[in-house]
Amino acid sequence: MENLTIRPVAARDLRALADLVGSLARHHGDTARVTQAGLARDCLGQAPWLRVLVAEHHGGLVGYAALCPRARMQFGQRAMDLHHLFVHRPLRWKGVGRALLGEAAALSRRLEADFLTVATDVENAQAQAFYEAAGFVPFDSDAARFQMVL
Repeated sequence: MENLTIRPVAARDLRALADLVGSLARHHGDTARVTQAGLARDCLGQAPWLRVLVAEHHGGLVGYAALCPRARMQFGQRAMDLHHLFVHRPLRWKGVGRALLGEAAALSRRLEADFLTVATDVENAQAQAFYEAAGFVPFDSDAARFQMVL
């Protein structure tokens, strides 16, 4: 997609990011309680709780990917979990999600993660197919949870 930039979230993005998070919450029938202050706390600063990538198109945010660390301590493995992947409805199926996912995997590699995980609703076959097409494989024990070895 032309004029699409994937980059880390910045302070100037927090209002638009909160709106996108709210859209994802509504999609799942949830009420968002996200605030700009909470996002600043969790996404920015010296030791962010979340790593957030945003998709910018023609100067506006149209999607985001939020990652959080995981570990399999007993095996000495590090991972990142793709907590959220969201694209504004009018731009879905135009490569924005793939671009966000690609950069999320690249960021995970830079952070020396061994794998990237993601979960979907068990009835969301479309999301499951998207992740499998991107190289994720289902966990044997959970058909709605996937991982990608990095």
